[in-house]
Amino acid sequence: MNRSITGQGVRDTLLYLKSHYKDLDLKSDPSGKHIYDWKIPDEWNINNAYIITPDGRKIASFKTNNLHVVGYSVPINEKIEFSELKKHLHYIKDIPNAIPYVTSYYSKTWGFCITYDEFTTLVDGIYEVFIDSSLKPGEMNYGEIYLEGKSQKEIFLSTYICHPSMGNNEISGPVVTMALALWLKNKLKDRKFSYRIIFIPETIGSINYLHKNLDTMKRNIIAGFNINCVGGGENLSFLPSRNGQTLPDKVSRRILSRFDNVKYFSWLSRGSDERQYCSPKVDLPVVSIMRSKYGDYPEYHTSLDNLDFISEDGLQGSLEIYKDVIQYIESSTVPVAKHYCEPKLSNYNLFKNSSNANLPSNTTKQLLDILTFSDATNTSEDIADLLNIDHKACLETLSVLHEHNLVEFL
Repeated sequence: MNRSITGQGVRDTLLYLKSHYKDLDLKSDPSGKHIYDWKIPDEWNINNAYIITPDGRKIASFKTNNLHVVGYSVPINEKIEFSELKKHLHYIKDIPNAIPYVTSYYSKTWGFCITYDEFTTLVDGIYEVFIDSSLKPGEMNYGEIYLEGKSQKEIFLSTYICHPSMGNNEISGPVVTMALALWLKNKLKDRKFSYRIIFIPETIGSINYLHKNLDTMKRNIIAGFNINCVGGGENLSFLPSRNGQTLPDKVSRRILSRFDNVKYFSWLSRGSDERQYCSPKVDLPVVSIMRSKYGDYPEYHTSLDNLDFISEDGLQGSLEIYKDVIQYIESSTVPVAKHYCEPKLSNYNLFKNSSNANLPSNTTKQLLDILTFSDATNTSEDIADLLNIDHKACLETLSVLHEHNLVEFL
């Protein structure tokens, strides 16, 4: 399926996913739609492409490997000199057997991607260049699942469907995300939270989705995960939110602390849809748990990121980690202080210390300390760890605060 940010390959992919999850809602928006600083581009489709060398060989055939054509290449059917063709050829000298993945979504051009080994065999002469593609007004497609829970508060899962013929940095994300959706629907039926799950083209898809849903997302999402690069590599990788201290940041680190092979990246290493979800004024609590992170392995954005690079163990392992993270959030007590400023505890008969029968053996300061960390980013375990107190005592105090309408629980 020749996926790009638009086109039949995206629709075919969504229809395939829908065959596994019939309630996947297929949606679209038209080319030319303005969304913040961006505009949905014309729809791109391609039927065939190749180069004929001076000695009659067919190389860079789209039907052999769809990475051979620069994404969004305009149509061409010409004979040109090698000196001109070279300006439109892409290769990686340091990885001579890899076909690079190159796109040109927002400028009209054309190009081919070949291995450096093949490039070195090319000689001067006349080359026939053929790309049978179309670029015209159409639509951008995406898929959405909404699973209702007891609460309107949401956990958000996002993955992208716009890279052709790559394993880790593409299809692993939709595979694991769909497996999570099926598990949530069929196994985790007693859900505390609701779930918003989307399958979108990267960047333009997330910007468009935010443009349409931002108010609801900001109001309801308590934790989000951008799921990609979850199939291949020896290590696990963690990319935090821009804030770095949100609920999914803390829960993910807690779950990942069980593993020895985790690489922790900073927000400055961002590069996928978290750039939009965590951007200023949007600022959603979204993180990524990956295996080999995009840009951090040589096969990235090449033909070597193939089905040999990912594994069943890699995919299953990522699925289990995400299930653990979700179950941890589902089962956690996450308190949120209900009052502005510090409450006057004497109004609630909570000012006295150990002599107050309503309280476990806590001082007034400890009670206020628990309140000050009740900000929707900390679980009760996080608060107990921060204050170096027993978790059971923390829960007991939170229960008292809840009885006096000083905190609510997500």
